[in-house]
Amino acid sequence: MIKLSNDDIKSSVVQRIERISGEDFKKCYQCGNCSGGCPVSYAMDVQPHQVMRMLQLGRVDEVMNANSIWVCVGCLQCYSRCPKGCSVASALEGLRQIHLRRSEEAQKVSEIPVAFLKKAPQQAIVCGFRKLVS
Repeated sequence: MIKLSNDDIKSSVVQRIERISGEDFKKCYQCGNCSGGCPVSYAMDVQPHQVMRMLQLGRVDEVMNANSIWVCVGCLQCYSRCPKGCSVASALEGLRQIHLRRSEEAQKVSEIPVAFLKKAPQQAIVCGFRKLVS
């Protein structure tokens, strides 16, 4: 049995994920097209449509602990198949960013070897650190 509360559904974490991802989880009506078209859903412990449902219900921790946030390849097949224009990939990217920002393993710029910073493409450095900035 699932116990729902307004605090869970409208939690600050859910709102933060919606803000980061640009998604409105209420739009999803669970048609399953995203899961049906996802090329890596076979490897996910929580299917794409289930991710959206869990986020609608405020069950963020369950999704955050699933391997699905790391398995998604961001191909946007979910978005292209969705009749409501929802992107599970964007939601999962938002979850990855929040997870990485919470991580104690986050690396500081001062800890990165200067030789790497000189050789790495600027785009790679910017993209890597954008996930770590609140």
